[in-house]
Amino acid sequence: MSPRDQLSQREIQVATMVWEGKTNPEIAIVLGSTEQVVKNLLRRIFDKLGVWSRLELALYLASHGGARWAADQEPATRSTALPAAFVARTA
Repeated sequence: MSPRDQLSQREIQVATMVWEGKTNPEIAIVLGSTEQVVKNLLRRIFDKLGVWSRLELALYLASHGGARWAADQEPATRSTALPAAFVARTA
C-alpha cells in the first residue's frame, strides 16, 4: 500500500492544498471548517506520511507526483478559489 492510500479523501485534499501553497486559514475556508480542524488534519497527515512540517509535506507531494494528487481528487473535493468575501476582507 502506498502512503497516499493511507490518507482519507479529506487528508489528500488538505495535503494538496498545502502543496499548492495555501495557508491554514485559506484551507479552513475551502473546507468550511476551522483552523484547529486543519491543524488536526495536518498532524494526522504528518504522522501517516512520516513528515514533520508543511515544507516537508509539500516536498513529499512534489516528489511523489503532486500534480497527480490534485488531478486524482474527486471533483466534489477539489480545492476551489477563495470566496470573494475572504478576498475582500484580506485585501
